Amino acid sequence: MTKTIWPTEIRLSKDRRTLNVTFDDGHAHAFSAEYLRVESPSAEVQGHAPSERRTVGGKRDVRILAVDPIGNYAVRLSFDDGHATGIYGWDYFEALGRDRDRLWARYLDELAAKGLRREP
Repeated sequence: MTKTIWPTEIRLSKDRRTLNVTFDDGHAHAFSAEYLRVESPSAEVQGHAPSERRTVGGKRDVRILAVDPIGNYAVRLSFDDGHATGIYGWDYFEALGRDRDRLWARYLDELAAKGLRREP
């Protein structure tokens, strides 16, 4: 049986470009707003199947406007580009932190393959 991890702190930086998440197992992650936006768990980004996943370019300067709790299991992030439909559960944050290098490399490869850029 897998132990559920719980956040002990979720803190948005003053410039709204970084979300810091610390877990009860001692792991801490500083997530850029851009990374969280392009890896949003929303259907708009992830689709309803892996083949429907969408590559979102132009988000280098995106900021997080709000971090709203959803019960005791997740938060909804609202971004200044109007995106506010992703619900980020604790396990999803943990996976984003654990797999950051692989996910970020995949994202950069997808941008290049589709002729997209990080810049707005």
